[in-house]
Amino acid sequence: MAISRLLMPAACSRRISGRCFWIVTGRPWAIATIKLKENTASDIFSRLNSYSKQHGLYQALKAFGQILKTLFILRYIDEPDLRMSIEKVLNGIEHVHRFTRAVSVGGPREFMNAEKEDQELAEACKRLIKNCIVCWNYLYLSQVFASLDEPAKRQDFLQALRHGSAASWRHVNLLGEYDFSDERLKDSVGIKPPKLID
Repeated sequence: MAISRLLMPAACSRRISGRCFWIVTGRPWAIATIKLKENTASDIFSRLNSYSKQHGLYQALKAFGQILKTLFILRYIDEPDLRMSIEKVLNGIEHVHRFTRAVSVGGPREFMNAEKEDQELAEACKRLIKNCIVCWNYLYLSQVFASLDEPAKRQDFLQALRHGSAASWRHVNLLGEYDFSDERLKDSVGIKPPKLID
């Protein structure tokens, strides 16, 4: 908070806090309709923005949003743990996007089919292939974990899993032919089926 006081002049902070107080006391219908989910914030903003002169409530809501954004930026600058957790989440999301692009051989960002049903079928097939790869990874990792006897090795393995992802595809030949015949479905790795709980 000390940084925010240094960056924001006292007169400016008083003006913004006065506007925010006016939101709650002067126009409670705006907040109430958002809270009751009768209107979305974007609907209210687009309606207020349609006036020829900027509406006072629009300016106050905009100023309030700037306060929250500034506080978040200051927290992001001051707290290395927050930065690291945000980077970790963003890296995970980017990893899943790369996985989706890898499964979508050819034109991954375009649907080749014009019909909606064909597009939904292509999307469902892509989802099925991704789920099969993730399922196989989980089964394989579970078997490796079950085969470890020493507690120290188990702990190291769990630590490595925490920093990794089951959405890994480098060991899969995505350019091959998807053959689900009985002959091809024979297990070549020796994965045991999971034990079911009675």
